[in-house]
Amino acid sequence: MVRLNRATVVAEALDLLDEVGLNQLSTRALAQRLGIKQPSLYSHFKNKDELMSAMAEAAMAPHARFPLPKPSDDWREWFRGNTQSFRRTLLLRRDGARLHAGSRPAGVGLERTKAKVDFLVGAGLPRHAAEMAMLAASRFTVGSVLEQQADQQAQASPTDGRPSAEMQEIDHDQAFQAGLDLIIQGLASTD
Repeated sequence: MVRLNRATVVAEALDLLDEVGLNQLSTRALAQRLGIKQPSLYSHFKNKDELMSAMAEAAMAPHARFPLPKPSDDWREWFRGNTQSFRRTLLLRRDGARLHAGSRPAGVGLERTKAKVDFLVGAGLPRHAAEMAMLAASRFTVGSVLEQQADQQAQASPTDGRPSAEMQEIDHDQAFQAGLDLIIQGLASTD
């Protein structure tokens, strides 16, 4: 039997998320998957919200490996790559955008966010504009992925009442890149 710790519980919870989606994810189902009684989960997490926060943080691990900018980097190219990395990471998990929505960086994630803003300021952008651009890009990305994942789920189960035949299919990659271009252009106008 595998010894349970927080990391194991989170990894299993993320695998369960990929299988059943956020709507069907429950501590009861997770406990069953782990072969334990539901109250045993609370020795690792005080409640489901704490578990969900840990899941959101763990799901962002691939994005956390995206390199922090170097002073010599072109801010536009770095900003584009950073935002694209964030999007790719959200798309790795079923309901990745929904899991991430509402989470806030903490610890190392917060330090990385501050370093990114400081880089943009060092590149000549006003601090407020740099902070707002990071926030706007984050929220734009989450919203874009949320819509893309909703469309993917609707295509997988077309009986959800959404008119699929009458709707023009969206190229989510192209739409994302166009929106990101607009954010970068807007930020460039402030330097």
